Amino acid sequence: MRTDVARYHQLFTRLLVVALLLNAGAAGAQHPLAPVDTSSPRTTIESFLAVTNEAARRVAEYRDSPSPITQKALSQAIGKGWRLLDLSAIPQAARHEAAADAFVLLWEIMARLELPALEDVPDASAYAKDDEKGEQPRRWRIPRTEITIARVMEGPRTGEFLFSPDTVKRARDFYELTRELPYLRPVPIENLFRTQQLITGWLIPLAWVEALPEWANASILGQVLWKWLLLLLLYVLVLWLVTVVFRWTQRGSRVGSLAPFLRYLSTPLFIILLAPLLQYLSRHQIHVTGSAAALDYLVEVAGGAAVIWLIWLLVSRIAEAVIASPRISSQSADAHLIRLTARAIGIGAILVFVFHVAHDVGIPVYGLVAGAGVGGLAVALAARSTLENFMGTINLFADRPVRVGDLCRYDEDTQSGWRPVGRVESIGLRSTKIRRFDRTVITIPNSELAQRHIINLSACDRFLFATTLGLRYETTDDQLRFVLAELRELLHAHPQTIHTAADPVRVRFIGYGDFSLNIAIRVYVSTSDYNEFLAIQEDILLRVMKVVTQAGSGFAFPSRTLYFTRDGGLDEERQQAAEKQVREWAAAQTLPFPDFSDDYRKQITDTLYYPPEGSPGAD
Repeated sequence: MRTDVARYHQLFTRLLVVALLLNAGAAGAQHPLAPVDTSSPRTTIESFLAVTNEAARRVAEYRDSPSPITQKALSQAIGKGWRLLDLSAIPQAARHEAAADAFVLLWEIMARLELPALEDVPDASAYAKDDEKGEQPRRWRIPRTEITIARVMEGPRTGEFLFSPDTVKRARDFYELTRELPYLRPVPIENLFRTQQLITGWLIPLAWVEALPEWANASILGQVLWKWLLLLLLYVLVLWLVTVVFRWTQRGSRVGSLAPFLRYLSTPLFIILLAPLLQYLSRHQIHVTGSAAALDYLVEVAGGAAVIWLIWLLVSRIAEAVIASPRISSQSADAHLIRLTARAIGIGAILVFVFHVAHDVGIPVYGLVAGAGVGGLAVALAARSTLENFMGTINLFADRPVRVGDLCRYDEDTQSGWRPVGRVESIGLRSTKIRRFDRTVITIPNSELAQRHIINLSACDRFLFATTLGLRYETTDDQLRFVLAELRELLHAHPQTIHTAADPVRVRFIGYGDFSLNIAIRVYVSTSDYNEFLAIQEDILLRVMKVVTQAGSGFAFPSRTLYFTRDGGLDEERQQAAEKQVREWAAAQTLPFPDFSDDYRKQITDTLYYPPEGSPGAD
């Protein structure tokens, strides 16, 4: 018994004869770029008949000489038929197969129906009169059927008359109800829809299809069995190839040079390149129909997921490449904000692509976006503290009070005595970690840290040495003058102090305390390293002690002393020497009060040795 394919093989030869007898087909050949006319129901019907005639001629050409050229011409003819259908209710990813099936089904149906005379179908002139009256008919039905041609009311094709979305959706049902009716108009092949299921692309010879047994051409869910098996084999092969590439990319380290990273990108790139090839084979060579068209959803989603994967990898790599710069610490606020910006760009691109894919597969994106807006408000209210910390991070980034590695003092308030100091270890998007001098780590939320009094000790270009000396009340005025003069000379002579007109050395007798004569010392130390400052401060304090001892005075202490023995008192010999020195200064008019002369200041500048004599670094 001859198979259905063999029978259709004979029927294909009738196509050319039928097409040549139809004037509309000839007109279409003369004007291949002419668009289909859909300005009224009448012109839509006329365009449908003309397109079916052209499609019949193209089918005959393809059947006689299968090639990419004849197949492309056939696809273009079928594509004109799609322009007559309102496909707005069909997801973008499934329109290719659904439109082809709907067009062929309507072709079969209308070949069996008794159509009204064209003059009885409303034309553009009838609509012009109705428009003047303000009445615009929106639809027209073929008599005694539910096949409707309706005016498109929105979108890029507004005003055109197309076969309505409901007609396209129910085309298969209409076909099942009319398939037993006789043909009222000549068709190139009986049972066009069955031929639509059997036809293949030029890469699959029709001789192979005709040689298949009858059971292989059994229709299952709108597609013949052998196509289901071929699709299954093709998808299994693709899945195996993707698995092999993925396992290859997992070998070796992905950190370091550009080559490992490019290898890691191979899997999403391979999927992105493979998806169009898979769609081409299934659509144009195997020519899927019926429920198999749903596989296009899978390919569309897989390709979209690969693009999302690739975008995420690229933005992450770019961010880490920027952070790898020596000028940016990996734990700094700059690094975290760069990562955040890269992720925001990646997420934005991903959302756009996800919405695009979702729209193509028929998911109501706009409704989801509206719902996400309401849900986002609830999330924002629930994540209030997180948002506050994020805004604190933005403030820290804008002001830059500290960086990773800086030594800082982070007072919570101005209360004296509570001055925590530590070194910044990381500045995250939510909190900052500081290692204190006792080696413990304190984590402070950024919203709280941004409100504290932050003193960056590492940002100092110099340190201020300031202290107050308390001398015993037994110190005479000349002894006090001697101490003041020697201290001023000491600070001017020290090589690590700064003494300019803007930042002078200050050693002043500032008043009488409860138990001491108070001398205020203030001078800037030329260093930006805190540990070095402590060493210089130590050296100056030891030299100050020596000056006080040399003057025959002593430091006061806040206590009461009961003397049960005779007190030796102060050193009278040194006292007299100090007083004599002051009198000599006065006689020579070189008394250093209120300050040294400029010549003497220049003379004593940097005359002391530092580090002090006997130290490992001393000359």
